[in-house]
Amino acid sequence: MNSLFSKTILLLVGFCFVLSCKTQNTSTSQKSPSISQNKNSLSKNEIDSTQIMQDIKHLASDELEGRGSGEKGNDLAREYIVTRFKKLGLKKVDTSFFQPFSFYKRIYKKTYNCNNVIGKITGTKHPEKYIVLTAHYDHLGKRDEMIFNGADDNASGVTAVLQAAAFFKKNPPEHSILFVAFDAEELGLEGAKYFVDNPPISIDNILMNVNLDMISRNKKNEIYICGTHHYPILKEKLVGIDSLSSINVLFGHDTPDLGYNDWTNSSDHGPFHKKKIPFIYLGVEDHEDYHKQTDTFEKIDPSFLYQSTRLVIEILKAFD
Repeated sequence: MNSLFSKTILLLVGFCFVLSCKTQNTSTSQKSPSISQNKNSLSKNEIDSTQIMQDIKHLASDELEGRGSGEKGNDLAREYIVTRFKKLGLKKVDTSFFQPFSFYKRIYKKTYNCNNVIGKITGTKHPEKYIVLTAHYDHLGKRDEMIFNGADDNASGVTAVLQAAAFFKKNPPEHSILFVAFDAEELGLEGAKYFVDNPPISIDNILMNVNLDMISRNKKNEIYICGTHHYPILKEKLVGIDSLSSINVLFGHDTPDLGYNDWTNSSDHGPFHKKKIPFIYLGVEDHEDYHKQTDTFEKIDPSFLYQSTRLVIEILKAFD
C-alpha cells in the first residue's frame, strides 16, 4: 500500500444495465440479486489453499529480495507471475504478458525500467467489456542488506489474483477479466498510472477495477471494502457479503473527512478513480509490520488469506 465520483450519466446507466441484465428472462427494470442472494457460492474445493500458501511463500521469500522495482528480485517475481499465468492458461492481451514502462524519480535521481504483467480471460457473453482485477507485486526491496519481504504488502494480493484467475479459467465469466500485477506501486502508483494512460484495451470498455492490497492478516479479523462512498451503485451488489466469510467485512476508509485514513487514492485503484472508472478496493488497516522487514511469510494468517481470497472471487462473481 502506498503512503470524483463524477461518472457521467451515460456511463452509469450503461453500467447499471450490464450489472442488472443477467438473463434473457430478467426485466431491465428489475434489480439483480445482491451477493448474499447468489445461490452458487463457492465450495471449499474451488479454492486451492495449498497453492495459495505456495504462491505467497515464494513471492515473500528472501530469494526475491523484497521485489524492489528495478532490482533482480523484482525480475524474479515478474517471471514467476508470468509462469503461473501461462500454466493457468491466461491469454495475452496483445503479443506479450508484459507492459513495459519507464519513469524518472527525482528524489532518487534514478530512471526505473519496469513492467506490469497482464493476463486475460475472455467473457462468454460480453467479451468486449472488462473487469480489471489488480494487485501490485513490487515492494521495498533491500535496504542496508535488510530484506523487506512484503508478505502482506503485497504478495498477498498477487496470490489472490492468481487464485481468482484459476477459478475463472475453470468457471468462465460473462465479461472479460484482466488480471494485472502492477509494478512500482511503492514508488507512487507508477504502474497503475501508466496502465490507465496507456490501456491495452479501450478504456471506455473497462467497467470497473477491483484492487487488492494487504489482505492476509488483521488482529481484529476485519477487512475493508473501500470505494462505495464514491460509487454507491456498487454497494447495492455487495449487500450481505459478510455472510459469505468468517472475516468481518466493513465498508469505509473512502470519505475525505478521514484525511490520511481516506484510502481513495492510497493504492493502485487511485488512478482508475481519477479516470472516473468505478473501483472496489479490498484491504486491511496498517499493522505493526507495515513497511518493515518483519512483514514476512511467517506472519501471514492462512485462514484469513483463504477467506479474503474467497471474498475476492465472490465480489468478481457478483459484478460479472
